[in-house]
Amino acid sequence: MRKVHITAKTVEDAVVLGLQQLGITRDRAQVVVQVAPSRGFLGFGTRDAEIEITAIDDPVGDAERFLREMFITMHLAVRVQKHVDGRDVTFDLQGDHVGLLIGKHGQTLDSIEYLVTAIGNKHADKRYHFSVDTQGYRERRKQALQYKAEKMAEKALYLGKEIALEPMTAQERKIIHVALQERQDVRTESRGTEPDRAIVIIPIEVHKVVRKPSLRTESKYRHQVR
Repeated sequence: MRKVHITAKTVEDAVVLGLQQLGITRDRAQVVVQVAPSRGFLGFGTRDAEIEITAIDDPVGDAERFLREMFITMHLAVRVQKHVDGRDVTFDLQGDHVGLLIGKHGQTLDSIEYLVTAIGNKHADKRYHFSVDTQGYRERRKQALQYKAEKMAEKALYLGKEIALEPMTAQERKIIHVALQERQDVRTESRGTEPDRAIVIIPIEVHKVVRKPSLRTESKYRHQVR
């Protein structure tokens, strides 16, 4: 929790100085007057005001304001809907041209989410998890990656060798890891350095008999991914 102790001739002057130091507005401040100012008598016994100002941090509000101000600066008519579940916060972007905010494999959306997370958690006592989504992209991408994970696992078993996927973000690599973690016939690991870090799918045992690809992947995910 951020707080400052300020001394000035008047309480009002002390408040102004404290707000400037904390970089907040009056409605985000809790002010406690510790010592009231006194003019004294005949120039003797004068005393300055002493106050303590505590910043009332609002991580979700900070993140939401950043998003809205960013879109205003970009001259984009984007509506921001907020969903809060404890410390899990999702901002859903809506508008006529929000598809432009996704970028290749969601890279633009990931960049926006990174900035929102940095702004929201800048002064938070406990970390919040922020997610930025639009047009249901996150869920569609998750399903596509799960489908790909299963297909590439079958390919690795069929060929009897490791299969390296294309470089992905840490969030997308996690989806691949989780999708295959219950399987007993393959394992996954990440190799390389950012931004070229990629998942490698490794057969646990190379079978001597040629193994036909399983159809369970198709039946499980085909209806979900277009």
